[in-house]
Amino acid sequence: MVFTGLTIIGALLILGWGFYRALPMGKLGIVAWLQSVVLMLPWLLLFGLMSVGINISFAAILGFFFISVGVYIGLGRWLRTLAAASPLSPSISASGQPLDQPNSGGITKEGEVSLEAETIATIPGEDFKAVQGIFGIDTFFATELKPYKEGLICRGNLRGETKTVHQTLTTRLETVLPDKYRLFMVPNQENKPVVIILPRREPEPPALSEKILATVLGIAAVATSLEASSLVQGFSFYQEPGRVAQSLPLALGLILILIAHELGHRWMANQYNQALPQRDQIRLSWPFFIPAWQLGSFGAILRFDSFLPSRTVLFDLAMAGPAVGGILSLFALVIGLLLSHPGSVFQIPSLFFQGSILVGTLSKAILGDALQTELVDVSPLVIIGWLGLVVTALNLMPAGQLDGGRIIQAIYGTKVATRATWITLIVLGLVALGNPLALYWALLIIFLQRDIERPSLEEMTEPDDTRAGLGLLALLLMAATLIPLAPGLAGRLGIG
Repeated sequence: MVFTGLTIIGALLILGWGFYRALPMGKLGIVAWLQSVVLMLPWLLLFGLMSVGINISFAAILGFFFISVGVYIGLGRWLRTLAAASPLSPSISASGQPLDQPNSGGITKEGEVSLEAETIATIPGEDFKAVQGIFGIDTFFATELKPYKEGLICRGNLRGETKTVHQTLTTRLETVLPDKYRLFMVPNQENKPVVIILPRREPEPPALSEKILATVLGIAAVATSLEASSLVQGFSFYQEPGRVAQSLPLALGLILILIAHELGHRWMANQYNQALPQRDQIRLSWPFFIPAWQLGSFGAILRFDSFLPSRTVLFDLAMAGPAVGGILSLFALVIGLLLSHPGSVFQIPSLFFQGSILVGTLSKAILGDALQTELVDVSPLVIIGWLGLVVTALNLMPAGQLDGGRIIQAIYGTKVATRATWITLIVLGLVALGNPLALYWALLIIFLQRDIERPSLEEMTEPDDTRAGLGLLALLLMAATLIPLAPGLAGRLGIG
């Protein structure tokens, strides 16, 4: 109760501070503030009602969230209209967030861009002159052009829509200097577009050692999936390998979800590659699966081995994997609950259903009073779907190069993504006091996934509001999967 109250008070203080800061910006700032209010309302509603002991189903919360997303999208469109006509538009993004104000030298791995620490590097004079010719008053009126890190920096004034100008300049650059340079359009410290042209360096093909490591990790993930499957059934596959036939069905179900997740990323990359020239194809690394005996696998580490065209592409690539894996997992869970009956293969303690808001409320809606018994008979598909949802949710946490971190970076930019990473790590550290799995995952992020993605070639344009709404829905489902039901609320709902 105290924690819930403090959460609500903290949220109200944040909203109040945001309103105070929005007032000097007039209507533009107020609309941006309203977007923040709309995003927080579902959470305030959930925690507020729980704090006073009012039961509300997850379906109702989800419905309210869908309404909030619709309002969020409408406010976003209104904000874009206001921003286009307002002198304040350079300082506010279309999603109501301040645009990034990067402050490190060059285009860094952290995705920040600063032009303060410029270093003069050699660039052929004929290339310099050729690049000068691509700018003009109809696209990007250059006011300053100077050598920078084997390429060029161009400051100036944008004369048109960002995506169109970027495409025009890229086409002109390829015409005068084919396959030699890449053109980036990024925000500077004043949130104005700056063109940076750097030498084109193609990524190295996967080394044999990388392929071997990916293969070994894949085999290990199969082994741990077999062990996780056997532990659910009350024995250890490692100690009784002869019972592989019992472990195999559940393990294959989880492996299928993991593969579907990775195929989702690659399918989306192939969709974009059909419209991209060979030199600009999106290249993904081999998946490096993370074995885990608790769940079978925590998913896979996937690198982007090429620059992405835009933040929209980053969003679509990051979202595709969890969407495919999550939908498949949810489908398996629901079908499994519908097929569950007294005498089903597995028996699960009813207290386990308190471990997830999403799974608990769905199970209550389908199984009803069966959740009040000490043991609940369920279909194997329930186990497969549940594990798949947990793995998907872990990868949707808003941190670093996890899918959730990439989604946040695509929608809100690098600064918000960096802050979200640290907040996620702090939360995991607190949760780890009672759950060793959280500590394992936090260490995994710190050592392997904490860095955010490199900036895209056209970093100025955000994904549209529909994508922002989908991203927020994914984060809500992630939280609903990982956050347990409070024992008191679970008891009132008849779970456990």
